[in-house]
Amino acid sequence: MIDRYTTPAMSAIWSREAKYTCWKDVEVAICGAWARTGLISDAEISEIRSKAAFDLARCDEIELETRHDLAAFVRNLEETIGAPGRWIHFGVTSYDVIDTALGMMLRNSCDVLLESATKLRAEMERLAQEHKNTPMIGRTHAIHAEPITFGFKAASWIQELDRNIERLRSTRENVAFGKISGAVGIHAHVDPAMEAEICAELGLKPEPISTQIINRDRHAEFLNNLALLGAGLERVATELRNLQRTEILEVQEAFAAGQTGSSAMPHKRNPWNSETVVGLSRILRGNAGAMLESVATWHERDLTNSSLERVILPDSCHLADFMLNRLTRILQGLVVMPENMQRNLRLMGDLVFSEHLMSTLIRKGMGRREAYKIAQKHAAAAWDGVDFKTSVCTDPEVLAHLDEHEREEVFSLDHHLRNAQHNVPQS
Repeated sequence: MIDRYTTPAMSAIWSREAKYTCWKDVEVAICGAWARTGLISDAEISEIRSKAAFDLARCDEIELETRHDLAAFVRNLEETIGAPGRWIHFGVTSYDVIDTALGMMLRNSCDVLLESATKLRAEMERLAQEHKNTPMIGRTHAIHAEPITFGFKAASWIQELDRNIERLRSTRENVAFGKISGAVGIHAHVDPAMEAEICAELGLKPEPISTQIINRDRHAEFLNNLALLGAGLERVATELRNLQRTEILEVQEAFAAGQTGSSAMPHKRNPWNSETVVGLSRILRGNAGAMLESVATWHERDLTNSSLERVILPDSCHLADFMLNRLTRILQGLVVMPENMQRNLRLMGDLVFSEHLMSTLIRKGMGRREAYKIAQKHAAAAWDGVDFKTSVCTDPEVLAHLDEHEREEVFSLDHHLRNAQHNVPQS
């Protein structure tokens, strides 16, 4: 991942140094389990624990010969430990170490994402509370529909984010697995009890039945849930982009002094942060598809998953965390413009109350088709410039069915929005 879209929290998990540290922790935990059986002496395990270290440059040097990164790493550990280093990697295969370490890294990544998602939720809730009574026009097909509130819109974002948070919690449990089961998973050298002991020490559960690798449906679930998270963030970012259109301008991303919107047009204030979130969500979806292709491997394993996972797993974790933090920053600085919302709401006059007119006429005994035709007739006139409320309130058929109080209620914004706060989180 290019530095532009990384986060410090994810770099602390996915840097090469961090990954190799996890490998070392797994190797030492395996040795510790052998020591508890008496195979490795107390003096040897003490030396292994105190001296186990690696040097990335030396690993690279060895890999020129081995052409195998884990084998090079193991040799480097042996070198740093000395004679007891002969026990490093005893009875296990490469992916006993790699997949177990990966389970730790994915688990830790979920923790980071959950923390970032919680911060985003707090900003959404702040907006929902602050603007629970801020009316604006709701739009369908990008056309004015009926009034809503900006707080109601933010509450919708919260509901989706909550589902994504719950999926992250579930995914965390489903990726926190390790395997110390050998070359084809049959426990030829390390028995299941020892495997469980090692995994528990590392904060993992043992894969019930593995091949040479942990089955990749777990990793596919992880990336598909990140793709769903990204899609939810994209939905918010797309809405913010649209609300920032010049002719709408109901919200605006923060614009700092000296910030450049366009190299050619000094007046520009582009929604570039929101656009970044939208663009990156497409990568998350692509990565999820690539991981689905890796669920199936030949027999007990092949290498088709290995190369792509080196890219898509760290990249997806970085991108998801970056997107969560970027959207949080957008909402923290978001300029909300209630006066423009009010202006746009009144742009079509009272035309947005056409359904209230139809429903009220039906309640008063008129047939649905007739009520629809009356409302549509006056709406059509409004599109041609006639004031909708005036037109309705001078219609003999309407006057025959609705008294003055009922006519006023048809056009009451407060009445229309009386239930808008129903699902807005209460402070």
